Amino acid sequence: MSRKQTDTLLRKLIFRQGGKARLRAAWVALCAGITLLLLSVMIWWNFRELLQGRSKNDSLGSTFLTINKKITDENMGAGMGNLFSDAEIETLKHAPQVQDVGALSANKFPVSASMGSTLGFYTELFLEAVPERFMDKKPADWNWQEGQPQVPIIISAEFLNLYNYGFAPSQGLPQMSETTIQSLGFQLTIGSAGIQEKYTGHIVGFSDRITSVLVPESFMNYTNQKFGRSISAQPSRLIVKTNDPSDKQFEHFLEEHKYTTNAEQLRWNKVRAIVQIVTLATGVLAILLIGISTLVFILFIELTLAKANESIQLLLQLGYSPSYLGRFMMARFVPVVISTIVTAIILVTAAQAFFSVWIQKLQLEASVLPGWPVWLVVSISTVILLFCVRGTIRRGLR
Repeated sequence: MSRKQTDTLLRKLIFRQGGKARLRAAWVALCAGITLLLLSVMIWWNFRELLQGRSKNDSLGSTFLTINKKITDENMGAGMGNLFSDAEIETLKHAPQVQDVGALSANKFPVSASMGSTLGFYTELFLEAVPERFMDKKPADWNWQEGQPQVPIIISAEFLNLYNYGFAPSQGLPQMSETTIQSLGFQLTIGSAGIQEKYTGHIVGFSDRITSVLVPESFMNYTNQKFGRSISAQPSRLIVKTNDPSDKQFEHFLEEHKYTTNAEQLRWNKVRAIVQIVTLATGVLAILLIGISTLVFILFIELTLAKANESIQLLLQLGYSPSYLGRFMMARFVPVVISTIVTAIILVTAAQAFFSVWIQKLQLEASVLPGWPVWLVVSISTVILLFCVRGTIRRGLR
């Protein structure tokens, strides 16, 4: 008897008609459970990736935070005590989730800006400088050398909004677009009445990351050395690059050391908690559904073996080994398991691709394919299901 004829005979003896509806129901439930589990892992992984950002400018949360010491009634006159020492900066570098720390160096001299001939505008000003690796937007002409009359300046985009929608209307001044304000120069007066220098300030860009008025470090170092009133070089503000600013341990570190940052920059802590609860609940529901559908599938196999008990006993008496019959039955049920896994993978991959396209509209970036945790769960689920099927068949053939 040929192999094909043997398989046909075994199929007729073991797999009788009936039970197809139960098999389809088990397949649908198992596919739904695996898909739901993979989706929950995909959501968790995508949110984690978006918090960190696939590049330095596309993170969902604020991976760059400006940090300072909390000013209270007790320490508001401390002066030097509210500056960061070298030891404190070193400790912050080893804090949870912290990747890098930089100092925001501020001016230690009087500085003012005016547009007398253009707008009749005058204001006292503060300046800061930051290491270039912490800047979100670095213009091509971001440099300054001693003796250069023009100083490039980057201001916070929020400052322009405050001017346009708050200060300008109240003072009867014209509102200005980014292009317009970049085309205007203004006089920058450095130092006190005794010794002063005047420069032409020129806005070359806007920062969404740092709320400040930034100048090149070379200009800040030169003017602080020449006009500075304080000999202390310790910073009052730091900029910190973090893996995940919503991490509980990082938040606890800030509270423990009485450091403050913009609370809005930690807003994703609440969102993260919600996402974790949703993904956990979805994952638990998916595991329950997989468990129930696996149980139904196993019961279907046991019912099939029970109905074919007499035929199996006859085949064993005719010389068919239990291992041969086991392999034959595995060949029947393994494709059912594999088809559920493949279908779930296709659905989750399609969902990830759709999410990747959608998230680009928010100027964020996500992978087109599911992350490695999804494939890890796929592997574990496949092994567990195949192990359950194999164990059920072996027990039924004893």
